[in-house]
Amino acid sequence: MKKKDIHITPDTYDPAVCPVARTLGIIGGKWKPLILYLVSEGVNRFGKLSACLPGISKHMLTRQLRELEEDGILIRAVYPEVPPRVEYALTEKGRSLSAVTMAIMKWGQENL
Repeated sequence: MKKKDIHITPDTYDPAVCPVARTLGIIGGKWKPLILYLVSEGVNRFGKLSACLPGISKHMLTRQLRELEEDGILIRAVYPEVPPRVEYALTEKGRSLSAVTMAIMKWGQENL
């Protein structure tokens, strides 16, 4: 299938339908890309994520995890234990972002 030529001008650009803008609305920001990378590498508990992300408040980490869950990128599993154990994992949709995460990592290794 031939790709559609896209000619974006200030008059025709609409962030509501732009796939880049919409994707960044879901996975962009200061913390979400790092959270996705860490979860993909097996860091799946709240405490471990918090320890790996110095500077993030518990409230912000909770909010970011909830948003990623609501957007279908992460799944949250609660285990009936005392104390409660909660683990996060990438959904199929979240795993499909691994190529993007790896591309960002590769770019950083080569350019920073």
